Amino acid sequence: MSLGDEPGYGDGSRGEDGGYGGSGQTRTRLPGDGTGDVYGGARRGRSSSRSLITVVGVVVLLIAAIAFANRGDDGSSAGGSSGNNAETSPTAASGERPVGSEVSGIPTGFAHSAVGAESAAANYAVVLGSTGMFNKDSRHDIVNTIYTSAAAGQLQSPMDAAYSADFLSKLGLDANGKPPTGSTFVSRTVPVGTKAEQYGDSGAKVSVWYMGLIGMSGESSTDPVTSTWKTWTFDLQWANGDWKIVTDSQTDGPAPVPGDDKAATSDEISKAIEEYGGFTYAR
Repeated sequence: MSLGDEPGYGDGSRGEDGGYGGSGQTRTRLPGDGTGDVYGGARRGRSSSRSLITVVGVVVLLIAAIAFANRGDDGSSAGGSSGNNAETSPTAASGERPVGSEVSGIPTGFAHSAVGAESAAANYAVVLGSTGMFNKDSRHDIVNTIYTSAAAGQLQSPMDAAYSADFLSKLGLDANGKPPTGSTFVSRTVPVGTKAEQYGDSGAKVSVWYMGLIGMSGESSTDPVTSTWKTWTFDLQWANGDWKIVTDSQTDGPAPVPGDDKAATSDEISKAIEEYGGFTYAR
């Protein structure tokens, strides 16, 4: 969530243009409502300068996490098409061979095609929405791996400033992005579908519709894990034999009508996070 209503994501969380999430609405039953378990009541319903756009993108990636951190204060592809493509695209496997390499645990070596660009965008959304974004060393590895060298150079310092020790403490994390003993910090991006908005040999624009999860699972947590729906759009460039991010932004939704599923307890959420590993996506 590299975070929606609250890292991530974090725009590095975002708003209209902006990780780990954007702004959203959350319905949460806080402690003291008579449920006995805080989780039991949780419900979710280009400019002239690419460098400037890239830095602004950092603000977008962090909106979800920021909202999450401040929540307690207020009480509360069309794979083969080119050009613009507004048609619905199936997300079935393309038949192209998945990537077979990785750097720092991040899939690399995507196909030089529209489908390859979609696959890269989905994978990049996953890693940018992960808990790895909350640790300085892993965050640097992530940014250096998936962004162009120019974009990465512009992003590192602003991101380090955004993910300050004070900010992390508001999320219940220590200076290294670790949760308290007995608690589990959750930050995941789960892609639902991808769409190639534009495609060319040297660049592509891909949108990823996803559901994000963010929150702290634990007996003493007052910020339960909640969900959010976002669309993350990536401007990609073909560089050094792979797709790399030049700029990215997020918008809210589309969000489905919330169901009537009973919210899980904190123990159930923690167990699920530990037992079910996150996905990477290679269409």
